[in-house]
Amino acid sequence: MVSTTFLHLNPEKQLKIQEALLGEFSTHPLAQSQVAPIVKTAGIARGAFYKYFDDLTDAYLYIYGVAMRDIHTSIDREVDDGVFDPDFYLGQVTAFVDGVANSHYRKLIEMHLSKNESLVGSDNESQTQSLNSQQWAAMILSHEAIKQILLHPSSREAISSRLKAALDLLSGKGTN
Repeated sequence: MVSTTFLHLNPEKQLKIQEALLGEFSTHPLAQSQVAPIVKTAGIARGAFYKYFDDLTDAYLYIYGVAMRDIHTSIDREVDDGVFDPDFYLGQVTAFVDGVANSHYRKLIEMHLSKNESLVGSDNESQTQSLNSQQWAAMILSHEAIKQILLHPSSREAISSRLKAALDLLSGKGTN
């Protein structure tokens, strides 16, 4: 977990380190990433890196979390417990994919989905505890659709159409 020492750095220094992390993890899978380019780009000592982060995985999880918070900030709404609305999930997927496409985090997220997700897992466990089965299924389908669209952008229409059909089935409106 990122240290409080890092969180107390001045914003300019934090940003410089974040940009160095983003550069390294956007161009190299986590398994091939190295501390040396990060500290060189950030202009910090190697010891400082380890004062701020436990290891490369910790640094990766930190910058990936920053990216997710930044992209989700403009699109997140709470799932309404009373009504299952397929269009809500489709809208969230569309907004997220568009947010990634227009973000400087795009390469980081693509690298995460194609190479790193299996190494670090996902943090969906905390999100799923309060969801009913229908909402959980919609969330899983939505996340998979996002992954497929970002990794195969030319298939966006087909993937979105399949997601819409699956969500309609979950709502009871659709047919096989």
